[in-house]
Parts: sequence; C-alpha cells; structure tokens
Amino acid sequence: MPDERRTKARLGELRALLERHVRRDWTTAIEGVLISRVDRRDPPAHSMSGTVLALIAQGAKRLALGDRVFEYGAGQYLVASVDLPVTGHFTRADPGHPALGFGLTLDPPAIAELLLQAGPGDIPRPAPGTASGIAAGDAPAELLDAVIRLVRLLDEPRDRAVLAPLVKREILWRLITGEQGATVRQLGLPDSGLSHVSRAVGWIREHYAEPFRVADVARLSGMSVSAFHRNFQAVTAMSPIQFQKQIRLQEARLLLATRPGDVTGVGRRVGYDNPSQFSREYRRQFGAPPSRDAARLREAVRSPAGVLT
Repeated sequence: MPDERRTKARLGELRALLERHVRRDWTTAIEGVLISRVDRRDPPAHSMSGTVLALIAQGAKRLALGDRVFEYGAGQYLVASVDLPVTGHFTRADPGHPALGFGLTLDPPAIAELLLQAGPGDIPRPAPGTASGIAAGDAPAELLDAVIRLVRLLDEPRDRAVLAPLVKREILWRLITGEQGATVRQLGLPDSGLSHVSRAVGWIREHYAEPFRVADVARLSGMSVSAFHRNFQAVTAMSPIQFQKQIRLQEARLLLATRPGDVTGVGRRVGYDNPSQFSREYRRQFGAPPSRDAARLREAVRSPAGVLT
C-alpha cells in the first residue's frame, strides 16, 4: 500500500508538471522532450511511431503494430526502437480528464555509449531471437523519478543545459536495464538483428514506390533470406511487402491532403499502376475511399509524435 501511494503521488506531480508546460506543438525547451495533452477519444489514426519513449501520466491508449496490440495507461510506458507504421487512439481522454503524456526521443549513440560503459553483469542477458521494435510495460519508481526530475528542469532555465543531459542518460539507463530493455538496447548495438532490420526499413521507406525483390533487400541488410524474413517479422510484425504497402498508403494519404482531386495521380506516385487496386487497398486501410478521406483529412490536425497521439 505505501508503494501504491507513492506511485500515485509521483503521477500526481508529473500530471501537474505536464499540464503546466504543455505547448500547442508539444515541444519543450529541452531537446528531444515532448509533452502531449489530448482532450478527446478520436477514432484510430495511422502514423509513424518514431523512435521514442512514451510514458502516460493520465489516460490510456491502444496502439497496433501489424497484428500486435499494445495497451498502456497511467504509470505505464511504451518504447519504439524503429520508426514503424502504427495505428493508435486514446481509449481514455476527455476535457475533464485529458490524456497527458511524456515523450523522449531515443538517441542510439547515447545508448551505445551507456552499453560500452556498463560493467560485467550490469546488463541483463538477452533472450534468444530479435526483440520487437515496440514494447510496453509498467514504469518502475526509478524511471518515474527520473522523468519527473527532467520535467522539473523546465522550471529551472539556469540548470537545464548542465543537468538535462545527465537526467536523460539516467532515463536511458533505466530503460536499457529494465523490463523492456532488450528493445531499447538493440538501438545501440550495430550488429543486432534490429539494426539489420532498421537498415532494410530505411531502404524500403526511401524506395517505397519501387518494386523490389526480398532477396535483394535481405542482401542489403547483411542477412540470408530466411533470417531476414524471421527478423523483419519479429521487429515489425509485418512481412517486407506488407510494410511497403503500409508506407505507400500512408504517403498517399499525406499527398491527398494537398491534392484531393488527383486520386489516380497520387496512386501512381506511390507505386500503384492500377487505380482500382489503389482505391480498394486505401479503403481497406483507412475506412473510406481516397477522395472522401482526403476531404476529411484536410480538416485534421496532424501531430508530431506517433506513439504520443
């Protein structure tokens, strides 16, 4: 019971800090730190996750990656170590009790430095296989305390430049040694399965409109075809072709926001030679034909951080 009271007290302080410092664009005076406030439960939205820590102080969210679903609420966090196409929405948020969240961009060089500095036995032994690109869990007291101290620095301009990098390092250390550390640690390991998949993800995102052979992307990633399929599925919960389709459709949706009258042209630009196939797959993904969704999308306000929105 005392631990439960202390956790409630920590979350209460964090909520007050987040409410005080939230901005319209969710940025803060500390680089890489985001604060979100959502007043309503909107329908599920498609976005890219970013490579971030997202911790909820109030409210609850459901996030889907392929066939995996993550649900996390107050006092819980989610980490994304690859920028992946996700679908998410808050399941608890209203004007009287808005969803409040803290976000921190994960920095691979900083994680690598911590891993190099760790002593023997400081880092938990990894389980066999490649960790998922997204994981969620309960925030331990040490992580909550570090997050609170980082947000407090928004009230201390004199101390921010010196102390914020130190507290960020502590947060990263709590993550890489914590329950979901395997997902975060792979960001700092150049030869991890995640790093090879990240290379492939980057290539597919850059060349999403082009057809490709899986064998060629596997070779680019430095893996055999069988290992590539296995690791790509473990990280992204999708096949490479499914991932490409997700990126194509999300890019099409962005283009349609500014070119709502050119559905056929947008489809061709993202790699669809068949307009009917484009319209069919778009409707399956977003619940409405491209032209109708484009009109709705133009009125929507896009947010900077996928796992926070």
